[in-house]
Amino acid sequence: MWNSFWRPRDRFSLDQLRYLTDQLTKVQVVSDVNKDFVIEALRSIAELMTYGDQNDPSYFEFFMEKQVMGEFVRILKLSKTISVPLQLLQTVSILVQNLRNEHAIYYLFSNEHVNYLITYSFDFKNEELLSYYISFLRAISGKLNKNTVSLLVKIRGDEVVSFPLYVEAIRFAFHEENMVRIAVRAVTLNVYHVGDDSVNRYISSAPHKDYFSKLISFFRKQSMDLNKLVSHTLINPGPDSTSTIIAAIDEIEDNLYYFSDIVSAGIPDVGSLITDSILMVLIFPLLLPSLRIAIDNDMQSGVVTSLYLLCCILRIIKIKDLANTIAAALFCPLEAFTKSSGGFHPEGVLMQNDCSCPNLSLRDVLLAYVTKGDDVQVLGSLSMLATLLQTKELDESMLDGLGILPQRKQHKKLLLQALVGESSGEEELFSPKSSLTRDGAGSDIDAYHKKIKDQYGISFLSSDVGISPHVNRFQVIDALVSLFCRSSISAETLWDGGWLLRQLLPYSESEFNSHHLEVLKVSYKNCASDLVEEVKGIWSDFLISVICDEWRKCKRAMESSSPPKEPSCVLFLPHPHKFSLEDNTSTGSSFDAGERMQELVKVFVLLHQLQLFTLGRASPEQPSIDPPGDLPANCRAQISGIDVSGPKAGTEISLVNAVPCRVAFKSGKEHHLYFQAISSGISGWLVLAEEQPSQMSHGIVRVVAPLAGCND
Repeated sequence: MWNSFWRPRDRFSLDQLRYLTDQLTKVQVVSDVNKDFVIEALRSIAELMTYGDQNDPSYFEFFMEKQVMGEFVRILKLSKTISVPLQLLQTVSILVQNLRNEHAIYYLFSNEHVNYLITYSFDFKNEELLSYYISFLRAISGKLNKNTVSLLVKIRGDEVVSFPLYVEAIRFAFHEENMVRIAVRAVTLNVYHVGDDSVNRYISSAPHKDYFSKLISFFRKQSMDLNKLVSHTLINPGPDSTSTIIAAIDEIEDNLYYFSDIVSAGIPDVGSLITDSILMVLIFPLLLPSLRIAIDNDMQSGVVTSLYLLCCILRIIKIKDLANTIAAALFCPLEAFTKSSGGFHPEGVLMQNDCSCPNLSLRDVLLAYVTKGDDVQVLGSLSMLATLLQTKELDESMLDGLGILPQRKQHKKLLLQALVGESSGEEELFSPKSSLTRDGAGSDIDAYHKKIKDQYGISFLSSDVGISPHVNRFQVIDALVSLFCRSSISAETLWDGGWLLRQLLPYSESEFNSHHLEVLKVSYKNCASDLVEEVKGIWSDFLISVICDEWRKCKRAMESSSPPKEPSCVLFLPHPHKFSLEDNTSTGSSFDAGERMQELVKVFVLLHQLQLFTLGRASPEQPSIDPPGDLPANCRAQISGIDVSGPKAGTEISLVNAVPCRVAFKSGKEHHLYFQAISSGISGWLVLAEEQPSQMSHGIVRVVAPLAGCND
C-alpha cells in the first residue's frame, strides 16, 4: 500500500486529496514502519487545502464531507512517536492561518476537534513540540472575533464556563523561554481584544483573574533581577555588562507595554486589578522604600532601579488612577513605606546627615538627591520629576502640589477661573506668585491619601503631609538652581536640569529671587574663568568650534518637548565624572584634556543660556563670539568667506592666496587642487579645495584638517 503512495499524480489535484484522505483512513496503527507516510500525508493535505482555498471551493467541501479533522484526531490518538504530533500541529496551524474563507474557519472551530487538540496531553518536555503547540494556539487566536470565539467556549446560561484556548495558553505565561512567553502574550491579547462581554466576565472572575496578579508578581521578580544585575555591574563591570542590562531593560519594557495593551482592551475591572496589583505587589512594598537616602554604595543600585521603574510605569501604563496614586504617595512620609517593607535592600539602611528626619516625604527625598546626590541619583530624580510633568494622566492639581506644574498651565487654569467668574482667579492670574490654591490641590491629594490608607493599608498621620503649591514650587526651583552650581555633576545631567527649569518657567525669570540670580551669576562667572584657561590648553584651536557646536545642541535640548536623556540612562552609570570643574590641572593624556574641555564647554553654554533666560532674552541660534580686538580685521577666514565655525567639506571658499598643488592618492592619478591655511582668531585649519570651473578664484572644500597652535 505504501509504495502506491509514490505513484505519479498531479500534486495539486482533488484526486490527490482524495487519495491521501483514503490512505489515512486505512491507517490503524502508527509505527516506525508507516510514520513517514503519515507525516508526508499530513503535510501534503495542508498544502492542498491552502491551494484549494485560493482556487477551488470543492477541496474544502470534500474536507468537510470526509470529516478530515476527525481523521487528524484519530491519527493523533494512534501515534506513539513525537514526529507525528509535531506534523499534525503544524498541519492544523497552516490550515488555520491560511484559510481565508470565513465559512471554512467556522467549520474548523464548530466541532470539538480543535478544543480536543488544545487540551490533548502532549509531551511538553520536548521543546520542539511545545514550540509547535504554542504556535498552534497563536494561529487559532489570530482568527478570533465575536462570532468565532463562541465556537471555542462552553456556555451555561449566559456565562462562559470553559475556554480551553485561554486557560491552556496562560499555563505557559511564565515559561523560562522568552519566545514562549511572547507567544502567550499574543494569544491573550487576541482574546482580550475580541470584546465579547461573556468572555470578559470569564477572564475577570476567579480563579482566572489571578493571572493578572501573577503577572505583576513575575514582573516584580524581573525587577529584582534587574537590580541585582545593576548592583553587580557597579561592583564588577565587565565587557558584556551594557548589552546584558539592555536585554533586561527590553524585557522589562516589553512587559509594561503588555500591561498597557491589556488595559487598552477596555475589559471592565481588569484595569483596577492591574492597578491594585502594581501598587500592592511592586510600588508600595518595593520601589518606594528603595528610594531611601543611604550612604551604603551597594544601595545606590536600588535607588536608580526604583527611579527607572517608576518612570517606566508612569510613561507606559496609561491608567489615571495609578498615576495619581503614585504622585500622591510622594507626599507621604518615607517612613510609611519603609517600616513594613524593605525595598531592594532591606538591611543596613543608614540615612544621610540632615535627611534623617522620620517625617521626610518621598518628594523631599527626590529634591535631596538633586541638591546632594551623586550624578546617578541626580539624573534619576530629574528623570522622575520630568516623567511626572509629562504624564498626561496626572491631574493638574497633583502637579501643582508637587511644585512642577508648568507656568503656562498655571496661567491657563487661572484664566479659565477668571472667565467663569471665580473670585480668586483674576487676582492670582496677575500675581507673580500665582499657583492653584491649597484647597484645589489639597482636596484631590487628600482623596488619594484616604484611598492609600483605607484600600492599601498604608498608615501615616495626615499632619505629616504638607502641601503648599507655592512653597513646593519654590523648593523645586531652589533645588534646580543649587544643582547648576554643583561642579561635581556631569554636563549632560545638568542639561536635564536645565530642560526641567525651562518647562517650569518658559517665559521669564519672575519666580527667581535675588539669591537665585546671584548664585547663577557667580556660577556662570566661575565657569567662564575656567573656560578662559582652556585658551592656554592643547586643544585651544578647537575651542570656538566646540562652543558653536555645543551651543546648538544645548539650545535644541532646552527647547525640545522631552528631556535630553531617557530614564534608562541611569542604569548605565556611574561612568566616573572624570572631568570635575573643580579640577583645573592639565595632567593626563591629550584625549583626557580634550574631553575635559568639551565637558567644560557644555556647562558653560548651559549657564550662558540660563543667564539669557533670567534676563528675559531668547537664546540666539549661534553664540555671539567676538575675536580678540588686536587681531587685524582682514583675517584669512574673512577673506576666504568662512564664518567663525570654520570651513566644512563641500562648502565654497575664495581661493585668493591659495597655493595650487597636485595630489596623488594612487600612482598615475593626480588631482589638481589648491592648498590654503585659514585662520580665525585663535583657530586655524588646513584646507584642500577644488577650483570651480564656472567661477574663477573660488573652489569647493574637499578636505579640512585642524591647525594646532594657530595664531594670526
